[in-house]
Amino acid sequence: MSTQDLVPSPVGPVDVEQAEAALVERYPRLVRIAYLVLPPALGRNRRVLTAHALVQRSLPRRRVPGPAVPGPRRDEDAVDPGYAYVRGEVLRQALIAGLPLRRLALPRRAQFPPLLPHVWGLRLFPRVGGADELALDQRLSRLSGPGRAAYVLRGLERQGDPEVLRVLAVAGVEDPAAALAEADALDATEDPASPGALPLGDDAARVGEQGGPGRAGGPDDAGFLGGAGWPHGTDGAGGRPGRGGGPTGPGAVAGRAERVGEQSGPGRAGGTGAGPTGVPGGASGAGRGTAPGGPGPAAAEAHPTPSPARPGRLSGAALLESDEFDPCALQARPTDLVRRRQHTRAAFVAVVALVVCGALLGLPGDGWGRNGAAAPSYARNPAAEAALDPGAVKRVGADVWPGATRQDFSVWPARGGLTGDTALLRRALAVWARPGGAVRSSATPGTPVGPPMGPPQLLFAGRVDAMRVVLFHDGLRAVRYAEPVEGTAGAALDFARTDAADTVGAAALVVSRASGNVRYLTAPWVRDTAVRDLLAPARAPRPLVRDADGVTDPVPSPAQTAGACAKWNALQVRDGSGLRLLADLGEPAPARLLWGPPAAPVDATGTEARDAWARTACLLAAVRGHGVRSVNAWRFARQPLPEGAGHGTWVCTRAETWRGTGNRVLAQFLVPSPEVPAALAARSEGSPACGVRDPRVLAGVLWQAPGGGWYVLAAGSPDFTSLETSGGVKSRSEGPLLAVKAKPGARADLTGTLRDGTRRTALR
Repeated sequence: MSTQDLVPSPVGPVDVEQAEAALVERYPRLVRIAYLVLPPALGRNRRVLTAHALVQRSLPRRRVPGPAVPGPRRDEDAVDPGYAYVRGEVLRQALIAGLPLRRLALPRRAQFPPLLPHVWGLRLFPRVGGADELALDQRLSRLSGPGRAAYVLRGLERQGDPEVLRVLAVAGVEDPAAALAEADALDATEDPASPGALPLGDDAARVGEQGGPGRAGGPDDAGFLGGAGWPHGTDGAGGRPGRGGGPTGPGAVAGRAERVGEQSGPGRAGGTGAGPTGVPGGASGAGRGTAPGGPGPAAAEAHPTPSPARPGRLSGAALLESDEFDPCALQARPTDLVRRRQHTRAAFVAVVALVVCGALLGLPGDGWGRNGAAAPSYARNPAAEAALDPGAVKRVGADVWPGATRQDFSVWPARGGLTGDTALLRRALAVWARPGGAVRSSATPGTPVGPPMGPPQLLFAGRVDAMRVVLFHDGLRAVRYAEPVEGTAGAALDFARTDAADTVGAAALVVSRASGNVRYLTAPWVRDTAVRDLLAPARAPRPLVRDADGVTDPVPSPAQTAGACAKWNALQVRDGSGLRLLADLGEPAPARLLWGPPAAPVDATGTEARDAWARTACLLAAVRGHGVRSVNAWRFARQPLPEGAGHGTWVCTRAETWRGTGNRVLAQFLVPSPEVPAALAARSEGSPACGVRDPRVLAGVLWQAPGGGWYVLAAGSPDFTSLETSGGVKSRSEGPLLAVKAKPGARADLTGTLRDGTRRTALR
């Protein structure tokens, strides 16, 4: 329950102004109460700050109503209602602050360290008392929170047992009687016969025998602490008989009359004693257990001191007024300076690291940063900085390429609607140099992916589909950067090696891939473009429209088609010297398709070439994403088939790479039926066979004739003079062809002899 959850005041209605006046006037006493009720295990510094915080949070937020039906008037009702309410709030919060935190229970505000007041660099604690104060603090620490509250109400507030029980119940204590019993047990531990203790009867060294605030005994009181100026044993209003000695007057208190509960609290007006020498305005009215009209308890002093004539110690209740328990009279000491220095250094390092990490974040939440999706900069080299300067990017004019001695990427003009977007170029260059973890990056085999060695050449910058695309060329590589038009996720970076590209090799670049389609950016010398399906050689090519920047319409790409090979689209371009056929193999630069002997291949645009490629095009999937520059298909042999089945064709397909290594060679066998795709007879990677350096190839297959017979068929290029099989099938033939009957599943080793006598094995 917070101060907003107000319950009716048991002592009458309370206004906010009335409660504030009581809090300000009695602030030191309220803070002392909170300090004493809080558990000593919190430590003196936190107890001091928490006590002040609890008192400052005890004001109601609106008027507190009184009880619906007023009860009978009691002596305690003379207490100021504002003070009674604030004291109850302080007790309630102090009891909550002493509760342990539970794992499943919702923590209360009072259980946390206070936010205000707060002190940095200092530890505050009350003044140090003597041995008696230390002993009392240790005894209080063994009590529960309600027990300490009962002891404080009785000893410091001078409340009677009924009032203590009522205040504890209002403060939320479940068992006020048990708390009062704890306080009684602590009272019982104060042994008056212990060494150095003052007899309670003679010197009245109990809180119950002391004068109220602002009253003190006269100097003639040596030997006792009773009423002001009255002799020992007097039964007037100011004095009472001692428990352990001295005569007793009529109306003496019996049993537990010496308990604190017989004293009047702050703000109470005492009644006039019934003894013969009563003093008006005495400290107390009729105490508990006193006969009507009898003498009241003795008046008490606010700060008792033992008589100099009889040295001893004060009772525990009297010690509650000691400076040891005054959280308003404080001493200050520094915290652990060495540890604070270490913590300061650690905090400084953490703040610097946090600032650095925040500065290195290139992407704000709602847009691209200065460097886009680039990773943090790792070097401040002048040459590297110049290479990443969008103002230093090379731009070739549109009138350069017609008069150039060579036509390649170096004479491509800068095209696109975003060539003047400096921010886009800056992001593209930064991501190129330092691609972040969120960038989807790809590179063909053997292509370096580092930053440019100098300012690259800008080929294209524009919006294609839903992406902003930038194409660069640095003499070695073609680099494609793409980012979405909306949002900041999905930046892509692709590298492709394009060194030593000629006119045909620089005829087109892939500018976009989306939804299974591909768009090309064609060279300025390309006159027209078309799409040809390699699997339909007799079908005429379909014209392909380009925009003013040379970007084609989308074309279904075989590199992004999964499943059966039903169509293989190729880009057909026409330049100043003829038709070219280019195939998309999933890389930024399409591969050139050729036909003919390795020494003199031509573009695969003729009828024979198209017929052969129609049956071998699906095998291009074996070289997809391999950094292929060109693919040449060569018919190296034509063989009559056994049982009059017609003529078979042997084709060697060689894929050359931009890097010069990792070339792949495929040997294929084609049966007479044009609808049957080629059968893969052998494959090899890194072999010089079927190329310019070694235009020779030897391969064989196990073939089943239409009549059901099985044969080993083998063929070599024209340079072979004889072929021989061994192993499961043994045979020899003169010339580059061999056909021998075999069993199903037979395996044989194939070798051949060249004109110069060199023996060669089959492609593998």
